[in-house]
Amino acid sequence: MPERCFVDACAEEHFAAMSAIHCRGWRAAYPGYVPDDYLQEVITEDHWVPFFREDYATKRCKGLLLYEDGMPVACCNYGPIRSGPSPRQSEGLVIDSGNYPGWGEVISLYTEPTRTSSGLGSLLLEEALRRLREAGYPGCTLFVLRENEGARRFYERHGFAWDGTVQLVPFPHGMVCHDLRYIQTF
Repeated sequence: MPERCFVDACAEEHFAAMSAIHCRGWRAAYPGYVPDDYLQEVITEDHWVPFFREDYATKRCKGLLLYEDGMPVACCNYGPIRSGPSPRQSEGLVIDSGNYPGWGEVISLYTEPTRTSSGLGSLLLEEALRRLREAGYPGCTLFVLRENEGARRFYERHGFAWDGTVQLVPFPHGMVCHDLRYIQTF
């Protein structure tokens, strides 16, 4: 039986591990939906390190890693719901969360691509949801790419439902992703 543990991201090695998992997750999930040159030139293994470092320093949101046998295999970010401009992901992205005051959000969740469908994402999501419930949030939202049917089924199996919101996420070269907001009331 593998040895697994959750680690709160609070050190450079954690931020680096999360960023690398994000990079590999993006490159596995988004070809054809995000410009290829963007995936190769912008989405690098160290791209998110400064953002995770800042989130930790400001307490904007929390990073959580799942380790298996001493190796980071999945990660997520969670915290208060985002609302307003979000230039970190895509310049021009503005999120309207007015219907969910005081809610929490799973901002990102990625498993090492070689480890998808192994139950690790479920363990990580359930831990993040437990922590959000314990922090007193009345519910949780998240966004998932419309075309990512596997991820949509994953979140639905965990009690999330699409609320009808389609969030347009602009990228270079005129590409626009359609993210769907999923919600779960606690």
